[in-house]
Amino acid sequence: MILNSWKQGLQDGIAIALGYISVSFAFGMMASNQGIPVWASVLISFSNLTSAGQFAGLGIIAANGSMMEMALSQFVINLRYFLMSLSLTQKLDEKTKTLQRAVIAHGITDEIFALSSSKPKKVGFLYMISLMFLPILGWTGGTFLGAAASTLLPVILRDSLGIMIYGMFLAIIIPPCRTSKNIGIVVLIAAVTSCLFQVLSAYISIGSGFVIILCTLFAAGVGAFLFPIDGEEQR
Repeated sequence: MILNSWKQGLQDGIAIALGYISVSFAFGMMASNQGIPVWASVLISFSNLTSAGQFAGLGIIAANGSMMEMALSQFVINLRYFLMSLSLTQKLDEKTKTLQRAVIAHGITDEIFALSSSKPKKVGFLYMISLMFLPILGWTGGTFLGAAASTLLPVILRDSLGIMIYGMFLAIIIPPCRTSKNIGIVVLIAAVTSCLFQVLSAYISIGSGFVIILCTLFAAGVGAFLFPIDGEEQR
């Protein structure tokens, strides 16, 4: 039983790990270009496991943002993980202890949450740990490869590879925008708001961290007002 849980978790985590390598490679390269040491980039990825939060954090570091900006932006961007962990507690085996739940909470990502929540039966600590093992390895390993490669590649090649970051974001937002008009409108609102803040930056000084927070809250608030989800849709 124990071996089966461990084996199943590893198998389920393979696809997630492969996807994480390419994204974290871009993060590692971007972090290196910002002057962050390789070891620090790897430590960030190992301790955070949040792509959007890490990329936003790099922007704040590059802009010499304050600790308050960093804390608030990470809180807003990563708030969904709190909700995911809370929801996943209903899926965990009742025998899972508090310390084990805390360890599991560290490794919750969008993909891991979605996969574990889709299981027909309760999931235990051993399955969750084995499910997280390869994705965490892929995320930190990809960061190391990206950061190390960036320090070795010529500047012109590093700048050329930098476009993959924008391609990654497009790959994230385009599929859901094509399947849902509501999501597309929310993304458009966020983009327009961000552009407005960029124009206003010539007249007023707003930290990049606060811009991220304001754009996120405004777009999400307008989306919640325009496209509320009733109880039937949530089911």
